[in-house]
Amino acid sequence: MGDDLLAILKTRAIVIKTQEFKENDKLVWLFTEDFGKITAIAKGARKSKSRYISSTLPCCYGEFVLFKGKNLHTINEVTIIDSFQQLLRNLDTITYASYFNELIDITLENDEIHKELFKDLVTAFYFIKNDVMDIEILARAFEIRILKATGYELNFDKCVRCRKKITISNYIDLISYGPICSECEKLNSIYISNPTYNTLKFLNNFGMDRINRIIVSKTSKLELYKILSLIISQNYTRKPKSLEMFDYLDKF
Repeated sequence: MGDDLLAILKTRAIVIKTQEFKENDKLVWLFTEDFGKITAIAKGARKSKSRYISSTLPCCYGEFVLFKGKNLHTINEVTIIDSFQQLLRNLDTITYASYFNELIDITLENDEIHKELFKDLVTAFYFIKNDVMDIEILARAFEIRILKATGYELNFDKCVRCRKKITISNYIDLISYGPICSECEKLNSIYISNPTYNTLKFLNNFGMDRINRIIVSKTSKLELYKILSLIISQNYTRKPKSLEMFDYLDKF
């Protein structure tokens, strides 16, 4: 009886990606609140009358009941909390929502529990849905949360070279992920203006619930994007493809 109880998982989760499987099934990658990133099969999800059609769409947020398997779980029941299909309303929102899901997919190992990051992803989706803040700054804030969760947290208290306390810097070290003081060598670093440095520090120090009112210049947005995309690209096995879409969007 104990084994049967352990074989059932119940958790809130967001669908981060799906793939067709066999004739009528779907493979569903879930970012769960209680078990981290897991893969499950939704049997019959591709049938026209399947009860899993809506609940296995990307970005769907729900309460999932699964049968636990050794490598692959099976979805048994889903109660949708928010389908977040409004995120698919235009090219900007679908691109950013897809990017957030892709970051979760490529940066996290299976079964690693990240409850705070799960909360951050849900918050980000609600921010996009309700259009309450600049979506570019939201993306930068979420990137910072990803870096923190995976061991690449930015440090702003001291110069990463000499460890002297500083309050401002014009260079970020791309190896140690922190500021360089005016006296130390700037090798393997990237320039950052004072306003951008302060914005980066603010996004790093405050939670997702505190950032929705921040106003950032176009110049600082570009600097933030360049710095964080460089750090992300050099630290994970795959580069997010959605970043290429951002470059495409900037041309219009």
